[in-house]
Amino acid sequence: MPRTLTMSRVRVRAGAEGDYLAAIRELAALHEARGRHLWVFRGAGRPGRFLECSESRDADTHRTVAPATDGERRLEARIRAVAEYEPEAWDLWEEVRSES
Repeated sequence: MPRTLTMSRVRVRAGAEGDYLAAIRELAALHEARGRHLWVFRGAGRPGRFLECSESRDADTHRTVAPATDGERRLEARIRAVAEYEPEAWDLWEEVRSES
């Protein structure tokens, strides 16, 4: 199965970037322990704008599909308390492997 990715545009409430980034760091550590990756990029010159990239080894293990642990659910709730995701934020993208 191909690796799977979501790219989510996020708008973080003014003054809440520290809370958002702290929760993202904790969530990224939990994901790493489960073989997943979470990267965050800040919008250049766009306060409160971020892009989250969540990757997993396949669709069944992705952040949006696989059952979350209690810790992951708690952190996702913390994130959603300070951030809003744009439409289509959770569209799954599958890796296209080149044929050799």
